[in-house]
Amino acid sequence: MYVCRLTTWMERPPYLENGVKYQELKSVRLPRECFGWQDGGIAMGMFLNSRVPFEEYKNISRIRFFVDKSSLIDEIITAMIMDGQQYLCITRPRRFGKSVMAHMIGAFFGKAAKAEQVFDNLEIAQSPYYHQHLNQYDVIFIDFSKMPRDCRHYSQYIQRIQNGINRDLINAYPELELGMDWAVWDNLQMVFERTGCRFIFVMDEWDAIFHSNFITESDKKHYLGFLRDMLKGQAYVEFAYMTGVLPIAKYSSGSEINMFREYDMAAAEMYSEYFGFLQSEVDSLFEIYLRTSKYPKISKEDLKLWYDGYHTASGKQLYNPRSIVCALTDNQLRNYWTNSGPYDEIFYYVKNNVQDIRDDLAFMISGEKIDARIQEYAATAAELRTKDQIYSAMVVYGLLTYDSSSGKVFIPNKELMDKFNELLLSKDSLGYIHSLAKESEKMLKATLAGDTQTMVRILKFAHDTESPILSYNSETELSAVVNLVYLSARDKYRIEREDKAGEGYVDFIFYPEHKNAESIILELKIDSSPEEAIRQIKQKKYALRFRGRLGEKTRYTGKVLAVGISYHKKTKEHFCQIEQL
Repeated sequence: MYVCRLTTWMERPPYLENGVKYQELKSVRLPRECFGWQDGGIAMGMFLNSRVPFEEYKNISRIRFFVDKSSLIDEIITAMIMDGQQYLCITRPRRFGKSVMAHMIGAFFGKAAKAEQVFDNLEIAQSPYYHQHLNQYDVIFIDFSKMPRDCRHYSQYIQRIQNGINRDLINAYPELELGMDWAVWDNLQMVFERTGCRFIFVMDEWDAIFHSNFITESDKKHYLGFLRDMLKGQAYVEFAYMTGVLPIAKYSSGSEINMFREYDMAAAEMYSEYFGFLQSEVDSLFEIYLRTSKYPKISKEDLKLWYDGYHTASGKQLYNPRSIVCALTDNQLRNYWTNSGPYDEIFYYVKNNVQDIRDDLAFMISGEKIDARIQEYAATAAELRTKDQIYSAMVVYGLLTYDSSSGKVFIPNKELMDKFNELLLSKDSLGYIHSLAKESEKMLKATLAGDTQTMVRILKFAHDTESPILSYNSETELSAVVNLVYLSARDKYRIEREDKAGEGYVDFIFYPEHKNAESIILELKIDSSPEEAIRQIKQKKYALRFRGRLGEKTRYTGKVLAVGISYHKKTKEHFCQIEQL
């Protein structure tokens, strides 16, 4: 039995806006299970010692395709205890495991539930700090993406958080006579002064409110002030862990929340392996998939093509974790991540500078990388005008990835490439690249029908757009145009550039969605002939690629078309030739 103090429902009137206090609490003797008490006598609340992080992470840890990232806790303990780092913020694109890690941290440190059942079998259990810190802290867990009912104003949003924390503190420390109408930080300070208790703050999606249509610039300043007053320089803060998409350290010109040390994906190397799946982790999940799926239909190559390609500052490549888990669970390749949010936002960024961006889009959709200087602050600028600002924002939101070793941005995988394709086909304000993309359906039909005259006409139309990329100074520029005029083919084909085939690398290879449909090998030549291109296709045995690489199960049984396209700089003419191999 534990002694706690409370009033009955009839004796306890609700709090009023002006802060009317409860009646004096009565002392009664109740079993520990009353009002959410757990082993150890910890009273749980909506924010203070909430059971939610534990339950959420426990459920995640039981799924078939769970990846153990609990070593992050060991690094946090090191930062918190040995390095004296009190404020840590991780910024990543949506669906990159931020909330999973936040729940894990809350479940590990918090007192709401005994978590040995979850963590004893994870990597963190090997840490010398494991038992010393497991379930030893009062944790205030705030999911800033949660909204009050019918929320239309910032005041409603922030009152839910402040009132909720105050209510939890009053319930947990009834003897201190805390005030419901007090500032959160005043109540927390009172608890610290009277009991010496300090708190770990775990805050998920700190920037969620900035995406709400009702928030004003003044509201943003008040919100940053709230975070500052609650956290900055407060003795009751043991440790503060925060996640979000936006780069907080660059958000404000002031110093409201500059106490946080921030780690993003583009520039910060530390913690990079904990957000997203490494190749070794995907390999392990794939083995589970093969063992547990009755009719596995996905290959490792499929997963890499669709969901890999994100670069960290440390040079590691990451898979999108949500998409990997969904694809293996469903036994189907789909656009899981991009379909979980408003991805017309790609055009939101591009539209402010269509003139400068559209040529780069043509190259990126061809698989090329574009030079860029990533600027963290640009992601939250009111108006994104320059290319570097636009690309910086697109990297922050995961729409592009950034390779720090080369200083270039690019489209990481097929999942996102499909969205960029949609952009080109649907936005006529993109000018010539939209016009070329619209011709792409005719180009594929002409190719499959062997209609080289129509193919030449479409390529001439492309050249007559007077696009800067049609100077054809290299095969790269010719490749960009060819990619545009075959854009709609991606609905039926997986198109690879510079793919290893036979005894060399083919310019374009079209893998059909259906294994018995026609396959296409396309070779480009400048100041040569299409016949020479087809001769190269035959001599280097590119068609062997359709038999699959060693260890691959995929075999294509339909006919193979060899397509040669050439361009003569002097005459400005295109020539096409098609043969069945």
